[in-house]
Amino acid sequence: MRKWFILFSIMFITTSIIGQVSDYELGSRNIGLQQRQGGYFDYSDPNSLNIKVSVWGFVRYPGRYVIPSQTSLTDFLSYAGGPGDDAHLDDLRIYRMLDDSTQTLIKFNINDIWWEDSLKVNNRFVPKLTAGDMIVVPGSPRFYFKDWFSIALSLLSAVVSLTILIKNW
Repeated sequence: MRKWFILFSIMFITTSIIGQVSDYELGSRNIGLQQRQGGYFDYSDPNSLNIKVSVWGFVRYPGRYVIPSQTSLTDFLSYAGGPGDDAHLDDLRIYRMLDDSTQTLIKFNINDIWWEDSLKVNNRFVPKLTAGDMIVVPGSPRFYFKDWFSIALSLLSAVVSLTILIKNW
């Protein structure tokens, strides 16, 4: 009985250390024990025309940005901290408001821009940022080894607990 208790205690401690899940809202990042909301970032140049653009989704610092009008899309994504590990870079989207108050959606693959030296494409579309653009970087969470290990350890500890409970009942 004592061996089971020690084994259960070790599994419980290991699960509680490894199995912690981070649950952050869109636009927040962890700084120590605090959460700081993504928000308004000013990279404006006082000697040039500046535009307001926003980026949302799987980037490190989502929010609204004030940037110089000649900023390229790759520079802008660098300002936002770059795409996350689980971002879908082949499906980036720009939502743009046109002059006649209609919205348009521009989809593109950022890999075409980043790897343009090795591509042999004549018609390459590189969107230029305009004022009021909203860039969405879609993605989906990925499970890594530590996540699968945590899930497996949680299930194993539940099975061991039930076994002990049934055996002692």
